[in-house]
Amino acid sequence: MADTDISRADLDEIYAFAIQLGKDAGRMLMAAAHARMGDAGSSSQKAHTQKMNAVDLVTETDEEVEAYIKSQITARYPAHKFVGEESYSKGSSRDYLIDDAPTWCVDPLDGTVNYIHLFPMFCVSIAFIHRSKPLIGVIYAPFLNQFFAACQGRGAWLNESQALPLVRNPVPPMPEKAPAGCVFSCEWGKDRRDIPDGNMHRKVESFVNMAAELGGRQGRGGMVHGVRSLGSATLDLAYVAMGSFDIWWEGGCWEWDVAAGIAILLEAGGLVTTANPPHPNEDTAPIEEVSLGSRLYLAIRPAGDSPTETGRQSQERTVREVWKRVRNIDYNRPGA
Repeated sequence: MADTDISRADLDEIYAFAIQLGKDAGRMLMAAAHARMGDAGSSSQKAHTQKMNAVDLVTETDEEVEAYIKSQITARYPAHKFVGEESYSKGSSRDYLIDDAPTWCVDPLDGTVNYIHLFPMFCVSIAFIHRSKPLIGVIYAPFLNQFFAACQGRGAWLNESQALPLVRNPVPPMPEKAPAGCVFSCEWGKDRRDIPDGNMHRKVESFVNMAAELGGRQGRGGMVHGVRSLGSATLDLAYVAMGSFDIWWEGGCWEWDVAAGIAILLEAGGLVTTANPPHPNEDTAPIEEVSLGSRLYLAIRPAGDSPTETGRQSQERTVREVWKRVRNIDYNRPGA
């Protein structure tokens, strides 16, 4: 299938295939989790579980689920490209691998640390990308029984029946004094180097700025309503699409961490741009669409109109207020 040949019918067929693939992969994750909890059916499974530590088991599960997903995609769509976390991490190149060709971008297990500890915030994440744009996203968190799915032009859904965002009808604009009154989602990330002015220190400063009282921190206090960290970038984005989180700010994520979530959030009516404020012009700089390969993300929940501004205007206002309170973080691609 050439990159110019994705018709509406083709996209709907791919969407249905991705939904079933997400369900099957999620069941594999749960089966492996139950085996670790002592629910394995056969004595050989139990012996296998007992002789391996949790990290080894999770690595094996990660690889098995990705191999299954890749095999199904290759059999159904042999001309499509495949980018998966496990296969990418074992390669020597860190080049950006997504281009205009039809591409599947897969994280077989997002929230690996959560899965190791059997904390329920883990999921499988499957995205279909065309011309560098995520058109389809499927996220299945089986422990939570939450299945998110979206296809461009077909809406975004929870458990195939509830349209996103949830509950709110009409959808409210962002709070008038955002980020005050917002739930702010963020992650510590893997860069834990204790370097003065390194990424971890800049993140901590940004978190404190967002949480501090209004007027505090030399005027940078954001007084967010709450700060949340799920341990899964994919689920962070899904919860922004639900409207449960108002803001998500993060750096360091790879394409498979965010592609499905971005597809779902955009279809729900959210906004995704860069995490890094364009100093010194955060009040006037254009708010550009995020690049999947940038590793820098700021997401805002779906927002409705108010008597004084459109939903999009309230989202952009919130972006600029977040930019005033966060530090630039450096997550270039290795070797870039």
